[in-house]
Amino acid sequence: MGPLPHDDSADGDLSGHLRVFASVTACHTFLPDLLTPLRDAHPRVSISLRTGDAAAALALLDQAEADLAVAALPARIPATLLARQITQTPLVLVQAGPAVADEEFTTASEPFVLPRRGLVRAAADQWFRDLGIRPHIAAETDGHEALLTLVALGYGTGIVPDLVLQHSGLRARLRQVTASSVPDRLAIGVCIRRADVHRPLVAAAWAATQPDQRTRAEQTA
Repeated sequence: MGPLPHDDSADGDLSGHLRVFASVTACHTFLPDLLTPLRDAHPRVSISLRTGDAAAALALLDQAEADLAVAALPARIPATLLARQITQTPLVLVQAGPAVADEEFTTASEPFVLPRRGLVRAAADQWFRDLGIRPHIAAETDGHEALLTLVALGYGTGIVPDLVLQHSGLRARLRQVTASSVPDRLAIGVCIRRADVHRPLVAAAWAATQPDQRTRAEQTA
């Protein structure tokens, strides 16, 4: 583990280096609004933004590889972390090609493309158990973007957050399919390590991501 970023609060204005981790989708959909209040209040703070597999977010945070993460939230937040939910997204089933009229989705006979790990995979596995089936898993991927690529190539039905589908460059090549039941919704939130809340830079970032702070920033923009 490298040295922790330096927090400098001289002259009443924070400076330093904040390490943020988020998926590509989170970067496009959440981070501009989340980080605008921090940027406005503390322009001397620099941000290092790392993107990658959403399933790795909490682990990187817990390993002190990031100071703040936007991540899918488990039902039980680890005691070492603080988390604030910002939205929810349904999990959807996607296939390659245009919509087909009167198409019947038969779960038991479909090959699936699934995330290799993470909360989406856990929700998918629970869904299969609830249905009482053992799915044919045609491929596994690290990251939702890679998953949608394989789905677009026709390897099988994918399970992804709707937010990912809506912001994917492959959306025109994919169709959402319906089923009698679907996996549970996914909660998305902002997370920091509980031990870091005393650090001025992390505390400022945590405070800036509160809904009232984001609303105030939008009103003054």
